Amino acid sequence: MKKLFVATQNRGKQKEIENCLKGVFELVLCAADYEDYPEIDEDGETFEANALKKARIAAGFTGLPSLADDSGLVVDALGGRPGVLSARYAGPGCDDDANNSKLLAELSGIRAEERRAAFVCAMAFVTQQGEEHVFSGRIEGRILEAGRGNDGFGYDPLFLVDRFGKTMAELTLEQKNSISHRGQALRLFRACLLNSHADSIAGEGR
Repeated sequence: MKKLFVATQNRGKQKEIENCLKGVFELVLCAADYEDYPEIDEDGETFEANALKKARIAAGFTGLPSLADDSGLVVDALGGRPGVLSARYAGPGCDDDANNSKLLAELSGIRAEERRAAFVCAMAFVTQQGEEHVFSGRIEGRILEAGRGNDGFGYDPLFLVDRFGKTMAELTLEQKNSISHRGQALRLFRACLLNSHADSIAGEGR
């Protein structure tokens, strides 16, 4: 069986990745499937550095080819914040609601046309043989004054995708994967596997 480990506790993220990689891996596991999976300090200064660190630790811990991403929101009016701190913007142990509330508070009074933002993703794939690949994606949008939609996670309800006139949380999973920063990186990863040495890499998880 071809297995892939995804270094995340987030079942929503696991579902997105599994959906995009159908036909490549037969089983996609994540950190939530391991009771003793270690806490990883994401102390890198860039998305790429954090993604590589997480993928290296994951491959060593699980013995499986491992995929890790570091994704975040960069807001022009905030000088690029939250950036690499996106998941913990409101402090250690904070949840999505707390992060969204802090973001809205910091953007209070800023006009709609000045609320441009982008979701950015760096995705790292590491094998037990030490092979490493990094893929990236980016989608532009803007931050609303209030959330809309019930799907997605993180900042999705606040992030308006202009071409659809909907937030990330209002899109279907298929629509989101077709345009999202993570979807872009995943398609590059999938193409790398299928166009080069899928059997030698994906087959390691048998």
